[in-house]
Formats: sequence, C-alpha cells, structure tokens
Amino acid sequence: MATFVRVAERGSFTRAANDLGISRAQASQQVASLEKRLGVRLFDRTTRKVALSNDGAEYLERSRRILAEVAQADEAMSRTRERPQGRLRVDVPIAFGRNLLIPALPEFLRRYPGLALEVRCNDRVVDLLEEKVDVALRFGPVRDGRLIARPLCTTRWLTCAAPAYLAARGAPRDPADLAGHQCIGYLAGDAGRPREWRFRKGKAHVKQRVACVLAFDSAESVLSAGLAGAGIFQTNQLLAARALHTGALQQVLADYADEGAPASIVYPASARQSAAVRVFGDFMGRLLRDYADRGAGIAAKDPGGTG
Repeated sequence: MATFVRVAERGSFTRAANDLGISRAQASQQVASLEKRLGVRLFDRTTRKVALSNDGAEYLERSRRILAEVAQADEAMSRTRERPQGRLRVDVPIAFGRNLLIPALPEFLRRYPGLALEVRCNDRVVDLLEEKVDVALRFGPVRDGRLIARPLCTTRWLTCAAPAYLAARGAPRDPADLAGHQCIGYLAGDAGRPREWRFRKGKAHVKQRVACVLAFDSAESVLSAGLAGAGIFQTNQLLAARALHTGALQQVLADYADEGAPASIVYPASARQSAAVRVFGDFMGRLLRDYADRGAGIAAKDPGGTG
C-alpha cells in the first residue's frame, strides 16, 4: 500500500522506487500484486506515464488515511512523548492561516508553552529546505522526495451564498442556472481569468466556466464578498465551515459538490523525530477535521432543494 501511494504521488515507478530504497522491479511487482489481490487496475500505464485509474484514485484516498493511522500508532508506541521546546517556523496558505489557524493559536500556545511560532501566511509554494521552514500546510499531492507528507483530511468544493442574496435572487438548482446569477470568481495564478468551477455529476468530475461579475486574486477576498451578499461563489469547505455553521452562508447545488484536494502537513525528512512538528501536525489535524465536519452536514439545509 505504501509503495502504491508513493508511485501515485511521484507519477513514476522509478522515482517511487528511489524514494523507498528498492528496485523499480520490486515496486512494480508490489503494485501488481496489490492489483491482483484487489481485482482492480490501480494505474493506467503507457510507455510515457503512469496515471491513476478511477479505482486507483478512490483507493489512494483510503490508503493515505490508513497509512497515516499506522504511522501515528507506531509513533505512539515507539517514541517517548517529550514536551516540545524551541521555535517552530510554519508556512500556511493565506486564507487558511487567517481564518482557521490564527483563531486557534491561543489554545495551541496554552497547550505547548515551551514553543514559539513563526507563522508565514502566503499562497506561494515555498521550498521548505531553502527557506528554512519546519512545517507547512499543503493541499494536493507533494512530489518533492525530500519531504514527508502526513495526510490530515479530505475536502470538498462547496458552492455558497449569503442568505440575503438567496432571498432576493433565489437559489440555483443546477449548475446551468448560474448563468442567471451574480457569481464571484477566484483569479488563480497567472491565468488572467477566473478559475473554472468544479462540480460532480454522477461519477464524472466536471469543470465549468462561469461568468463572474466580481473576481479576486485571493480566496479570502472571495469569501468576504460572498459573506457581504455580492453573489454566489465556490470555495473549499474548510473556509466556508464556520459561516455555514453559524448561518452566515448557505450551501447551494449540494448534490453537485465535488471533491477537493486533500490537506497534508509537510515537513523535511530530517524533522521526522521533531516533537514540535509532531504536536503541530496533531493540532492541525484535529483543527481541520473539526472544520471539515462542520462543513460536511450542511447539504440538508440547501435552499435549492438538491440536498
């Protein structure tokens, strides 16, 4: 299972084998044996690339959770739970740092008084070793073989709006209905136009270009505009969870909510034994799972009637 996960993350049997200290033939044989036992094809292989099959993508998510639990159990049994001390340099995406992590920091500092944190909030994927960062929050696959990625939780893309907007304009019942609404977009990277919205229709993952009356280059600004009633927007369930829980936002198109990138704590392999990294990862895991749980049961309140 660990070999399968590494091949999926690296997109190559050769690179995965190098990471694991085994031969390419061993890595290929292990995955082939796993596929035979499961009775499914986990990868679509060509002479040029290795890509996950649909079954492989589902099995990858479950495998990551299982391996994370195994690693935590091993740590609990094999290492002394020393109290963390010193300075910890942390890197998190801006919106998640400001809306999720910073409000929770007083509790973290009370729990671990021997730690001092340096928190960097930015949307640039930093080189942890080059910039001397101890631990980072990342979404999606981590392909740097020098780093260890510890999965924390899965996420979904939610389509939301403020109650006042929905009371005035009504709620869409199908993604096609968005053409008649004010929509708020996210300007990702250097694309120059708002990112496509993501929906799930049956087993298919669908990207849809949506005409937006507003667009921002930060997820936090999109959330703020949505809370102000400027229109309908799409965001990660972790960012929307608190507002959904309090009723400041309502979810629409709940039946079309698509999977988002999994969240992981990432750190250099040299920090594997760091008590500070361990307790921060534990803390972030509990925090993100709590927000994921808050945002997971909102579909029943979907005013569009699809939840």
